[in-house]
Amino acid sequence: MIKDGKLIVISGPSGVGKSTVCAELLKRPGFARVVTCTTRPPRPGETPGHHYHYLARNDFEDGIPRGNFLEYALVHGNLYGTPKDAVQKQLLEGRNVLLSIDVKGAAQLRALPDLAGCMMTIFLLPPSDAILRKRLTGRATEDSATLAARLETARQEILEKDKYDHVVVNEDLERTVEEVFACVTTHSKNPLKPTT
Repeated sequence: MIKDGKLIVISGPSGVGKSTVCAELLKRPGFARVVTCTTRPPRPGETPGHHYHYLARNDFEDGIPRGNFLEYALVHGNLYGTPKDAVQKQLLEGRNVLLSIDVKGAAQLRALPDLAGCMMTIFLLPPSDAILRKRLTGRATEDSATLAARLETARQEILEKDKYDHVVVNEDLERTVEEVFACVTTHSKNPLKPTT
């Protein structure tokens, strides 16, 4: 893989605000996104091809041995994966690709020698456990058992934060976006011009 662009990996527990932070960053010049794949059904308000590519389980599993995914993981009973071709295309065109993936996916990416030198990882932390619980409860998209599982997964994922290049606490959205943007502009192979 030719490393003309930068792969920017943002991880953090469910409910920390990864999607919101990424959406704000994508409003700025120099960022590109790749729509990831999942076997979970769309949540209310989600659009296929925009939020995720929603795949049948068999289709996703068939793509794994074919090398269709740069990384993939089983999360809460559903498969999630990053389409390899889409990422390669953006990097070859010199774009800085923004990926929002879990800690398992980030670990897979760190293990790929082709990505050495072109990837930066950022971990988003919640301000507190109580705020994370409130954010997850406020979604009202999961039953109590799923919520409990997500909270336990969050605790385990937070233990991985020291493996990331940068850790940013997402307490205030605007400040978080500025911090992440600063990380990217300082360390990116293709520096981005700050917005005015």
